[in-house]
Amino acid sequence: MEVVALVSGGKDSCFAMMRCFDYGHKVVALANLVPLDDAVDELDSYMYQTVGHQIVVSYAKCMGLPLFRRRIRGSTRDQGLKYNVTAGDEVEDMFALLSAVKQQIPSISAVSSGAIASDYQRLRVESVCSRLGLVSLAYLWKQDQTFLLEEMIKRGIVAITVKVAALGLKPSSHLGKELAELKCHLLRMNESYGINVCGEGGEYETLTLDCPLFRNARIVLDNYEVILHSADSIASVGILHPQAFHLEHKTHPSGTIGDGSVTQEISSCVHEVDEVITQTDVEEKQTLSPAVDAHTNVDLCISKTGKNLRSIGCWIQNRSRASEGLKADLIAVLSRIDNQLKEEGLGWVNVLYVHLYISNMKEFGLANEVYVSFITEKKCYLGVPSRSTIELPLVQVGLGKAYVEVLVSNELKKRVLHVQSISCWAPSCIGPYSQATLYGEILYMAGQLGLDPPTMKLCPGGPTAELELALQNSEAVANAFSCSIYSSAIHFLVYCSAQLTSDEKEEVEQTLQSSYITRLGCSKTGLYPTVLYVFAPDLPKGARVEIKPILYVPTDDGVATNEMETGIMQPAPSQAWSAQYSGLHDSSCQIHTIGGRICSAVVSVTSDIASKICSTAGQLYHTEENLKAMARFCAFQIAKILADNNFSWGTITMLRFYYLVDHSVAADAMSRAFSEAFAELAEDNSSLRTDDAPFYNIVPVSGSGRSACTNNIITCELLASKP
Repeated sequence: MEVVALVSGGKDSCFAMMRCFDYGHKVVALANLVPLDDAVDELDSYMYQTVGHQIVVSYAKCMGLPLFRRRIRGSTRDQGLKYNVTAGDEVEDMFALLSAVKQQIPSISAVSSGAIASDYQRLRVESVCSRLGLVSLAYLWKQDQTFLLEEMIKRGIVAITVKVAALGLKPSSHLGKELAELKCHLLRMNESYGINVCGEGGEYETLTLDCPLFRNARIVLDNYEVILHSADSIASVGILHPQAFHLEHKTHPSGTIGDGSVTQEISSCVHEVDEVITQTDVEEKQTLSPAVDAHTNVDLCISKTGKNLRSIGCWIQNRSRASEGLKADLIAVLSRIDNQLKEEGLGWVNVLYVHLYISNMKEFGLANEVYVSFITEKKCYLGVPSRSTIELPLVQVGLGKAYVEVLVSNELKKRVLHVQSISCWAPSCIGPYSQATLYGEILYMAGQLGLDPPTMKLCPGGPTAELELALQNSEAVANAFSCSIYSSAIHFLVYCSAQLTSDEKEEVEQTLQSSYITRLGCSKTGLYPTVLYVFAPDLPKGARVEIKPILYVPTDDGVATNEMETGIMQPAPSQAWSAQYSGLHDSSCQIHTIGGRICSAVVSVTSDIASKICSTAGQLYHTEENLKAMARFCAFQIAKILADNNFSWGTITMLRFYYLVDHSVAADAMSRAFSEAFAELAEDNSSLRTDDAPFYNIVPVSGSGRSACTNNIITCELLASKP
């Protein structure tokens, strides 16, 4: 991509540009915001007097690139973490600046910035990029600061301190020093006082005088003045005011980065951006205008679980209907969910997670276009929901070409992580979904692929390599919520390509076992998270593996109290059911509970179990009688799990039945079998409702099981939680 780099004059923005070149991008322009003349920060005031102004301008000559500059006219009006377009805010000056760059150089498609730890800065750059259709590149984001400092020095960045304001940094001793000179001292101060060695806490500011990007010249500071701003006895503040400098041309630019463009005169390099741009939030475009009544001519089924926190699913159930295509089907399904939310007095802002199932992954782009016409940042002002997308054999079983399940909460108390910048931290979510959503004590993570974060390309090495990188990416996201997939996992859903060979399936399972399960440290208690493998015809980007962890993030008290552990006692299944199925419970169920408040379970109907519970021997499990027997078995196990662990039917937040399409069973036949099984179970349990919409989702798959090497006829996935 061709990139415009936001530069401030410091080390971070320069190193961020170097990272852009490392990952195959080309920086073609610089952009700089000039602080107000009466800036509160005296560093800005001094740095942008005549000499300081010319130093930053000289970067253009040193690099042989055009520089676009704009003096900030706005102020900090929107002080929230997530930026909302606000007239008169200084972020609108950035918007005007980058708008001018894009107008002058239409080939630019990305913006580089030096954000390391500031969410405030990153989110504002991402907001502007989103409005302009640009990609945010933040290659220093979330990187270890000691590593960054060492890399900057090793890679040849020559930067001096122009402000110090921290315990252990003295204006008389440390102003004007190069990073290489200060490295050991900064590391010691980090150990002693915990200062940020890259200055991310405002401990110091820098001015870059030379780096490999300066292929034409380096800056030599001839004279400067040290100004003591605050003589505090603990952490005095000092500023270095440049008074004179010159450019020293490089005759042998060996080791520089770039294409060696011809040096330009300063006057021809600088573009002052002065125009006033009045911009409201009109940039949030909708690529489609879905018809409100698009679903009226389509036979749709809606499902709902639980009460306060619940799943709502929607699918097309007319097997004889000829699909009008993915676009029409997805509009119909999302319109029905949209109406359901409105009927309950809710909106898309209440949605925590979206499972998007489509019939053909080649139409993923079209699916996204429809998706963003319903689920927008404006509607989801607390953050867009997390999402997982896979291809399923929907058409084969009469479910049309789109199927959506959403996790919904009545309460608006979610915390969302949505990093749209491409970085080295974890894969970006430039699209309309977030990396993770925290609700209560449960963290719902978006499906993670084996993508290399800085390049956003699928890693080589096959499914096991993809799984290992997907685990690393998941861990990076978990760390942002102060937890770990190795200590906090409740449930692990592993999507695999149906094209995996038997050997590859075994390798994937062994990799998960060696890279993840054995590191959990649960061998003494036996409290391992539940694991489920689901095989699908295709995954995004042609991946072979996608993982979707659900994690437990405890509140500040860290423990469940007795009050929290109490709940409505669930009646146990009848003796007749228990006598028939009790001996198969341990072999068919995998259960994980936390503090009496969270329960995850996987129930498997294998061929072996089916042969014991079905009246017809052999492989004729798709007969109506046998479908009901297997559904009855699953219903019994779910009821027993809830009763044994003191959960009620109302605490179910997610209940899915994955079934193997190889047996050519229509979705409506499978759904009917479960409806009858639960109706029979309800005769012994008045708290189980069966007269409303289904409280479960029937999901056709190419295979599923607690092991990658098993292929269940039916697999149940259950998650229940108490407030």
